[in-house]
Amino acid sequence: MIREEVFDLRKSLFWLTLASVTLLGLWWPTMTAQAQSENVQQVEIREYQGEKLDSADDFRENSIKGVQRIDPEAYLLTIDGLVEQTQSLTYATLQEMPRVKKLVTLHCVEGWSVTALWEGIPVSDLLQQVAPTAAAYTVIFHAHDGYTTSLPLNTIFERNLIIADRINDITLPPERGFPFQLVAEDKWGYKWIKWITRIELSNDPSYRGFWESRGYNNDGDLSGSMFGP
Repeated sequence: MIREEVFDLRKSLFWLTLASVTLLGLWWPTMTAQAQSENVQQVEIREYQGEKLDSADDFRENSIKGVQRIDPEAYLLTIDGLVEQTQSLTYATLQEMPRVKKLVTLHCVEGWSVTALWEGIPVSDLLQQVAPTAAAYTVIFHAHDGYTTSLPLNTIFERNLIIADRINDITLPPERGFPFQLVAEDKWGYKWIKWITRIELSNDPSYRGFWESRGYNNDGDLSGSMFGP
């Protein structure tokens, strides 16, 4: 009787082990492929068209309230002000819009710079959807942490500026402004607003953002002074 029970136990263990191995064989390739796919997607490129790229980790943290972490499922980008049709766009909706890549260097007033490949949505495409009124002159960008900055409407269109959600072929990290950072080429770094949540159309050409109201030049041009009107 005891020998029969031992035999039955061994047989049960055999079939249990065989089932486990079979399931592992089915599960492991799928999980491995998924992990490899995720890793490939998040490999940061360091060269583009023969140009060396800096890393997304080379930026210095100098935001006014620390790194903001935004849930993409709850995110809304509101575009309002002097427009014919206010819009609030989800992150998923924004991902479906046409995209542009740009190789641009950010120059900070602190004396450092970073060259990266930015990918995102032309701001002009977003503005065309809401139809700015004839009185609109200034585009004011608002961030999740309360930071603001502005640029003339014609600058947005002439330079085809983008809000980027990818850098060096990886998703923009929270430290870099996820879900969107303005790529304000040829402007000082304080114009490169991160964690954008609102784009407001205004008729006020003298609007001054966070740092501009503290003495930095409102134009923000690299070719001009960083301080002044």
